[in-house]
Formats: sequence, structure tokens, C-alpha cells
Amino acid sequence: MSILKTTTAWSGPRVAVLAVALAVLYAGVPLVFGQNLYLMSLAVASLTIAGVALAWALLGNLGGMVSFGHAAFFGVGSYISALLTLKAGWPVFPAMLAGGVGAATASLAMAPALRLKGPYFALAILAYAQIFRIIATEWSDLTGGASGLSSIPGLPKVAGFDFGSKSGGYLVVLTLVLMFAAIYARLRGSHVGLALRAMHESEDATRVVGVNSVMLKLAMLMLSALMTGLVGAFNAHYINFLEPDYAFNASWAVVPIIAAICGGYRTILGPLVGAVTVYLVDQLVLKSLLPTGHQIVLGILLVAMIIVSPAGLTALRFKRTRRGVYAAS
Repeated sequence: MSILKTTTAWSGPRVAVLAVALAVLYAGVPLVFGQNLYLMSLAVASLTIAGVALAWALLGNLGGMVSFGHAAFFGVGSYISALLTLKAGWPVFPAMLAGGVGAATASLAMAPALRLKGPYFALAILAYAQIFRIIATEWSDLTGGASGLSSIPGLPKVAGFDFGSKSGGYLVVLTLVLMFAAIYARLRGSHVGLALRAMHESEDATRVVGVNSVMLKLAMLMLSALMTGLVGAFNAHYINFLEPDYAFNASWAVVPIIAAICGGYRTILGPLVGAVTVYLVDQLVLKSLLPTGHQIVLGILLVAMIIVSPAGLTALRFKRTRRGVYAAS
């Protein structure tokens, strides 16, 4: 009975907070900052990193696999969507979805690496990312090679609203990120999430009870690749240009990792908070203080965060809340 009361008591406030947060994100931000193109560009870029950070955290937290190669999925999704619109005449949004599916399909090539663990898996995925970059560079007849692809179709107008504008791009990437968060939350609370947590404790024990750990890992890898590919496809149509060194740049793996760890990669909110905080601090503060080499400070901040609060920024907030409760009692 007490459990039911607790659930009921929390459901109302949570729904209200969620409704207010969505109203602020979807209506408040474009209304207040929509005319400031620079700030909206920063918002879009930070959410792009947040999408990759959330996909990386899903693979690391639920799948138990640390990846240094998410740039591979980002680049594959970018190129597939761009090529479908440029050469096959596809509409942008279906092409973006195809880019995500293509990235998930490309992740099947990494299936042999699933039998590796720890740093060996991370390095194997990093090697795959380099392979995809080389393919994009050498297959010049299709991808344009090192010179890349230009004049990629931008996000379209729908019902008179221009999604190709800064505010429109913000709404698209915000929707993608929130959709990823919802999928993550639903998966974590499902029987699959329970099986994945059990697999972390003892993979051999889960195999004994009939859980196919390799297939579960592959499913998590494909889902993470799908998410990252979608973000990459969005980015290609947002900036309207691609070249291999940009699409498969290691920063698409490193910066989201820093963001996820700083925010708290074991939570859903952590990678989002970390991405927005890390990127905005880097661009608005560190870049003005150190025009060159400002990203070195990100590494220092990462080390400091791991020492002070290994669970991330969100854990600091929860610690303060608990202390306040104890003090009040």
C-alpha cells in the first residue's frame, strides 16, 4: 500500500516538471534565443554532442562495452544520408533514417570484436573507425574522396516551417536526443535491461540460464550505432558539407566520452547535462581565454571530475540533496 502511495505522490510532480521542461525546451529557448544565431548554433552543436554521448553511455552502461570508435557510426550515417539525397534524390528526413539504419548495419562488421573485453574491445572499435575513414577517402567515385561532398541538401520546410533555420535545426536535434533518452529509459526498465545488468555481474551465469550474451551485446551495439548514425545524418544536412577527416574525426568519439563521464554516464540525464555544460564552457569561456589549445583544459576537467566525483555532475547534485535531507532530519 505504501508503495502505491509513493508512486502516486511522485507521479503528479514528475509529470508537471516534465511538461514544464518540454515547454521551456521546445518553446522557451527558440522564443528567447531564436534571433541570436550564434547562441542557437551553440545549442545545436551541444545537443549534437549530447546525442552521441547518450548513445555512447547506453552502450557502456547497459551493454557494458567501452567504445572509442563512435566516430565510425557518425561518419557512416552522415555519408549514407548525404549520398541518398545528392545522388538518389531522397527526401532529407527518410534519408536521415536510412543513415541511422546504415550505421546500425555497418556495426555488424564489428560483431567479431564482441568477444573481446575491456580495452581490447575499445581498441578494436577504434580500428574499425579508421577503416571506415579510409574507405570514405579512397572510394572517391562515390564519396568525393578527400575533397568531400558539398551542397548537401539542407533540412526541408514542412507546413511552412523551415527546419533548415537555426531554430528548426535545434528542434530536430532536440527531438532526436529526447527520443534517445526515452528509448534508453524504457530499455533500462525492461526485462532486457535486467538481463544486461545480470550479464555485467556474471556473463557465464547468464549463459547458464539461457541468456545469449553475444546477441544482447550485438543488439546494444546496433542500437547505439543507430542513434549515432541519426545524429551524424542530421549534422550532414545541417552543415551541408562532408569530408572524411571531419565525418570520421576522433573528436566525435572523444568529446562525447568526456561529456558523458563529466555528466555521469550511468544516468540518462548525465550525458545530456555533461554535453551541454562541457561544450558551452569550452566555447564561451575556455575558447576566449585560450584561443589555441583550449581543449587541453577539457582533459584537465575530466581528470578533476574523475577524482572529485567519479559518477559525474549529476551525482554531485544528488549528494547535496541527501546531505540536505540528513541535515533537516
